[in-house]
Amino acid sequence: MSNRWVLGARLRTLPASVVPVAVGTGVAAAGGHVVGWRAGLAAVVALALQVGTNYANDYSDGVRGTDEVRVGPTRLVASGLASPGAVKRAALLAFAVAGVAGLVLAATVSWWLLAVGAASVAAGWLYTGGPRPYGYDGLGELFVFVFFGLVATVGTAYVQLERITALAWVAAVVPGLLAVALLVVNNLRDIHGDAAAGKRTLAVRVGAPATRIGYALCLGLPFVAAVGIATAFRPWALLALLALPLAVGPMRAVLAGAKGGDLIAVLGATGRVQLVVGALLTIGLAV
Repeated sequence: MSNRWVLGARLRTLPASVVPVAVGTGVAAAGGHVVGWRAGLAAVVALALQVGTNYANDYSDGVRGTDEVRVGPTRLVASGLASPGAVKRAALLAFAVAGVAGLVLAATVSWWLLAVGAASVAAGWLYTGGPRPYGYDGLGELFVFVFFGLVATVGTAYVQLERITALAWVAAVVPGLLAVALLVVNNLRDIHGDAAAGKRTLAVRVGAPATRIGYALCLGLPFVAAVGIATAFRPWALLALLALPLAVGPMRAVLAGAKGGDLIAVLGATGRVQLVVGALLTIGLAV
């Protein structure tokens, strides 16, 4: 794969798909039934959906002209590095990979998983695609929490345990909020360009000051949730608190007014928090 397609895949965003699968597998371990190959297929589904969504976002924003003025990393269509048709095909290919892996899981566990997979693909495409993209109406954060938090975590636990547990729902809050934090800081970085392009993200709608507070909450509340998980279910979930110092820097930067290009580093730091919290929580659930 050439560098441009790696660029378009947006590797920094991939923790949003890896962490819920890891946490869901930790829930399965807590339930005493980890199935490694099913967890692996769940990871393929999640990663392929994430990459497909990233390419679809690049394609749709590119053809709409939304990415013509941006602060963040280069986009394939807007920069001319790839044609709209090529990027669209890349998105469809990634979604197809997710579909094949999901089909195997559905055939093994339950066919109703196909409906969940179809909804996930639709959510990925319609974020910035279709006649009325929900990402342009300030609903991106809600859908990210649902699909990169609840659906991915509970779904991963379900394909291994073949039942849905209360622990899965509660644990899903952690990766869900951290995924939202990534989107919030991304939209904060692009707030002026999005406003100029008519992209009414939640950040554009509520303004930068409220968005900064929202980011701090999304980054801080997962640690509160970890305490709740430890209290009600698995005491070793407190291991997630070891990642708290990593969250201080990006949270302080955002609350202090970092903007534009300075938020690219914050985005990377947020991804690191997400990975470390996810790893520690997974271990804590499995112990």
